[in-house]
Amino acid sequence: MAMTVLVVDDSATMVLSLKTTLEMSGFAVETAGNGQAALDKLKAGVKPNLVITDINMPVMGGLELIGKVRALPATRFVPILTLTTESDTAKRDEGKRAGATGWLVKPISGNDLIAVIKKVLPGV
Repeated sequence: MAMTVLVVDDSATMVLSLKTTLEMSGFAVETAGNGQAALDKLKAGVKPNLVITDINMPVMGGLELIGKVRALPATRFVPILTLTTESDTAKRDEGKRAGATGWLVKPISGNDLIAVIKKVLPGV
C-alpha cells in the first residue's frame, strides 16, 4: 500500500505541482488549502505518513497547524515538512519549536523534495 502524504498549501498551483511529483513517485496524496481544512481531514480519519505544509496561509497557518498535529495522538509522531518562502532563521526556529521535522524553502525541485522525503520516511 502506498504511503500517504498530506499536502497543505493555499496555492492551487503549488498543490497541483506537489501532488503530481508525489504521485509520480508512488505516493497517495491528500490535499488541503489551509491548516484548518487539514486538521479537519485528520480528525475525520485521514492518516498520513507525512505532512508537507506551507507556513503563510489564510484561516490557519502552518505553524499553528504543526502544533495541533503534534497534539493529536494519531499524528504526534508523523514527520512534518514545511515548504515555504520563509527563510528567516527566527521563523525556522519557531517551526522547530512547534514540532516541524524539516524546513524547506520554495522553490524546490521534485528530485530534491523526494530526496528529503526519503530521509524522513523510513522504507521509502
